Amino acid sequence: MKKILLIMLLLICVNVKASIVVMDADSGRVLYSKDKNDRMLIASTTKIMTAIVALENAKLSDTYVVGDEIDKVNGSMIYSKKGDKFTLNDLLHGLLLRSGNDAAMTISSNVMKYDDFIKEMNQKAFILGMYNTTFENPHGLNDNTKNYSTAYDLAILMKYAIKNDDFLKISQTLKYKTKNYIWYNKNELLANYKYAISGKIGFTKKSGPVFVSSARKNNKTLVIATINEPDKFNLHKSLYENFFKKYNRYKVLDSNKISSKLRQKNNTHYYIKNDFFMLLQKNEFKKVDVIFYKNRQNAYINVYYDSDLIHTEKVYKLDYKKRVNKIKDILFFWK
Repeated sequence: MKKILLIMLLLICVNVKASIVVMDADSGRVLYSKDKNDRMLIASTTKIMTAIVALENAKLSDTYVVGDEIDKVNGSMIYSKKGDKFTLNDLLHGLLLRSGNDAAMTISSNVMKYDDFIKEMNQKAFILGMYNTTFENPHGLNDNTKNYSTAYDLAILMKYAIKNDDFLKISQTLKYKTKNYIWYNKNELLANYKYAISGKIGFTKKSGPVFVSSARKNNKTLVIATINEPDKFNLHKSLYENFFKKYNRYKVLDSNKISSKLRQKNNTHYYIKNDFFMLLQKNEFKKVDVIFYKNRQNAYINVYYDSDLIHTEKVYKLDYKKRVNKIKDILFFWK
């Protein structure tokens, strides 16, 4: 009850039409939401996906020449000129710090063919489970083409993006210099909230303010996405402090302990490769279920919260003979 009252107080000044998601970045569990699946224009938060597609299909050292593609955009720019040469690293800083629409066009026109780049953005969205998201351009302007998503889908995207070390490093840079340019990060939360680790803002007259951010405190990582919320920086900071205080990080799957529990009588040894963490309050433990599932070909451990599937971890099999040989190899190595 106290939690509900506190959240209500935090959201009193929130725009009635705003969509909000607070997500646990470890598990993907939504800790709070308001109209999380409402499809809206997402403006320059589009550029998170633009950056991810570029990072996964090119090298930071790749060099591109600015061409006629920049004639197709206006608004927020890094003010590049035709004939300018940039590395992808430079362009990604211009994209994520200054929200350069010209940078978005140069990236998407050079990493691969422009149309293929847009297809790759949509394919990646589908793979990530962003089922209410469609991209028609790499920058987020909504004059002739439009990009739609939801607060929930944007949170999924940021959850994925911050696992990319290059994206995280670039997006949290406050100031970046090239030979001819200096760019400052528009994300004010980075400078004003010491636990902020990433974020991307967006705005058009049709979309209103859009903001996706992430913060980490005491090994707890959260993602917050808001669409059409004017007081975005203050709201994100307040929500972070509230949820960091209310939740603790727990290891739900321990690869060492579970491996020992899954030994079978037929000398088959089952194990998992990864630990799995969740943010929980003490009174929420009883809602967590861990279920081992095995068929003829594969085995899995499913983690449920309140009957909702939160995570699936693949279980691997190591038969007795291979396990003995593996132990012998380890002993020989240490001799």
